[in-house]
Amino acid sequence: MVFNTITVSAAVTPTVVKTYTSHYLNRKPRRQKPTAHISYDEGLHLIRQFLHYVSLHTVEDVQAFTSQWVPHPRWVKVDEVTISEESISKAAEAMITQLGHKGVDQVGGRTWWQWRREGSILKAEWIEMRADYNSRKKRGDKGNRVMLYVHGGAYFFGSVDEHRYQMQRHARKLKARVFARVAGDDEYDYIPANGFLQRPSAAWPPPNADDMQEIALHAVENVVQQQLPRKSTQAERDEATEEAVQGFSVDHDPSRLNARANPDNPAGLDGGGDRPGNTIPGPGHELSIMLDGDLVTIKDQIQMYATNQLIAHPLVSPVLQPSLGGLPPLLIQTGGGEVLRDEQIYLAHKAANPPKYPPGEIFLDQYPDAREIVKKWKPTNVQLQVWDDLCHVAPTLSFTRPAKFMYRSIAQFGAWALARAQKIEIEILDDDDVSIISSGSDTDSDSSEMTKSKDRKARDGSTPTDQVGKAGDLLPPFKNHMIRQRIDRHGAIYPLDPPSSLPGLQMPANEIGVIKPGPVSKWLTAKKQWEKKFAREKRRVQEQRAKEMAKGFQGFGNADVPPPSALAGRRGLNMPKEAKKGRSWGMSLWSLWGSSHDEKTIEREEKADKSPETVVVTDTDGPNDISTSGNAAKAKSRSRSRRRAVTDAGQASVEDEDINEDTPAAELLRRRDQQTNGSTSPDPNLLSPTSKPTNPRNSPTITFDDSDSAPKIDGQEVIADRASPSRPTAGGVAFPFKLGRGLDDEGVNASTVTLTSQAGVLMPTEEKRRVMSEGSEGGIAKGGKDSGVTSNGDNNSSEGAK
Repeated sequence: MVFNTITVSAAVTPTVVKTYTSHYLNRKPRRQKPTAHISYDEGLHLIRQFLHYVSLHTVEDVQAFTSQWVPHPRWVKVDEVTISEESISKAAEAMITQLGHKGVDQVGGRTWWQWRREGSILKAEWIEMRADYNSRKKRGDKGNRVMLYVHGGAYFFGSVDEHRYQMQRHARKLKARVFARVAGDDEYDYIPANGFLQRPSAAWPPPNADDMQEIALHAVENVVQQQLPRKSTQAERDEATEEAVQGFSVDHDPSRLNARANPDNPAGLDGGGDRPGNTIPGPGHELSIMLDGDLVTIKDQIQMYATNQLIAHPLVSPVLQPSLGGLPPLLIQTGGGEVLRDEQIYLAHKAANPPKYPPGEIFLDQYPDAREIVKKWKPTNVQLQVWDDLCHVAPTLSFTRPAKFMYRSIAQFGAWALARAQKIEIEILDDDDVSIISSGSDTDSDSSEMTKSKDRKARDGSTPTDQVGKAGDLLPPFKNHMIRQRIDRHGAIYPLDPPSSLPGLQMPANEIGVIKPGPVSKWLTAKKQWEKKFAREKRRVQEQRAKEMAKGFQGFGNADVPPPSALAGRRGLNMPKEAKKGRSWGMSLWSLWGSSHDEKTIEREEKADKSPETVVVTDTDGPNDISTSGNAAKAKSRSRSRRRAVTDAGQASVEDEDINEDTPAAELLRRRDQQTNGSTSPDPNLLSPTSKPTNPRNSPTITFDDSDSAPKIDGQEVIADRASPSRPTAGGVAFPFKLGRGLDDEGVNASTVTLTSQAGVLMPTEEKRRVMSEGSEGGIAKGGKDSGVTSNGDNNSSEGAK
């Protein structure tokens, strides 16, 4: 079956039309859901239908289609680079060190996975906004904002071209460079609940243990020149053929098996040791589980990226790492409607509290230092966001309103992380006026719901506490190393339920990483349907594979044994070179759709920079304002495309390790009294009728005295930085903004309003003070109809008008 833009369009068009029609005919079920937005509803069903169409084709067809070239917009600068062999070798050595001797044996050696097909070069891209690149080059700035982007794509399909439209938005939001390298059933998600299944081919599914036994049997027959005994009866032969096709076997009488000889059942399950089956992935045995009284043995490989024996390896499944502490700050976003929601919630809490979420005993026993590692690393600071009813990787639908909020949140976290790591301030575009989120994403019935966050309530009756921030907004402080948020499709933030009420966190440690009846049943149901549909093709592929393996493949000259799914294990002497990429018109259109918001935002930004916003400051706007005449006003101009500076406000520095939402008020008061009576000062984070929590959002105290000295902020005199006279400092700390003029300039300067909280200049000179004082003594009210101060040009002299 042909797999190209035309066939894909023909496959998804009926879904697009059907979704559009049903969206407006059945609005009520979509209320309070992300699918209330027509763009999200269409995008979700389109991707779901695309993945279904993909499953009807071979892995080779999917990889070829999704790796095609996609042009990038003119306003994006893309530099393709080649990863050097030296860098690849260093990475390989680091991987071997991490795996250790035992791990290297488990993956089949240390050489085969470093092999690349002839003509296949490892490439990556630098992605940056062209305007940011030009600005950076003018300043001679090499760039200190870099985002490393790695996307899975189920680890068998996808490319930088396919995902570039997402990366360029991250680059625009953070004014950063993105270094990109992509490796390739729920009604609110597009990931199939039964996992990914593909049409049989040489690449998938790989030969299982029965296939390898059959191949070995043929090899022996060729050597001895005679046929070896097969199954005795036709029924047995038919059963063997059926098992070979379907990829699993079913034992209807497992009672005859020695249950206690199978120690690989999870110890945390009641009666686990008394039941037959091997439910914990590991070397030396096939996975098996009891379903409805039958013992089901899984023979085919489940995932493309790892064998069944390796899917529980800590480098494959991070939740089975001894600890996820000691990592840089993490932002984990998960959709409330996606299949992998609970796994991501568990991952976030494990990183923030490693001792509370260790692996099971059987996994700790596999690694000698595992128990020490659990306690070794400090907790990782994690911001966890659970987005109501959203799908897996919702930013893929970049043109929808929920995804735009997610991009904003990513930019906010990224700006803070950069500022914190580099101990500098990060200048970020304040794009509220140019980046419009609501651009036609709602249906008419949904528009009434777009009220202010403080007036909106969730389905459970809770009230939002905040709104999703953007790059430049202050990140909330971490509590117990976490920022835990539940967010609706409008970007309104609600408190996430406590860990004690989240189902994904209640599972015993010994059950983590163990196959469960529910997911296995879904996989088996889909597998039966699939193998029935493609039984002949799979059998033909198996026979062809047996012939090729009998002839032999090219080895690596050592003890390496590549897994059956690896291309390196199927190297022939005449393996063709990698085909040249062509343009994908289908993915180009998708990229164009995904880039439309960014293109419009950039156009608005350029227009805002060229057409400054005019602000009129009158003599009634502040006591320090100086007008040119009684009723005249001086106009100030500034760009509507403003920038903001981001600094680390200490969000992750104040922690009370053992205080959480379950700590009794009496305990908090006891600790406060203990600190008050001790040598240390009371902790402002502890509950007290008189204490005021430390809030990084509080405004500083600005004071003035009667002299000509500069104002003071929180007791620190505001002075100009010698290196940059236009940047004020207080106590050696630079403020996150620059002034249009130096602090010593006396001309009217609208940018100094942030220091005085009043319109006009910072402080009047002594002469101006005298004139204003005389005017006040004469009984003329400031700002009265007949009062005014006249500027006299260059010498800035003034006289009172009576």
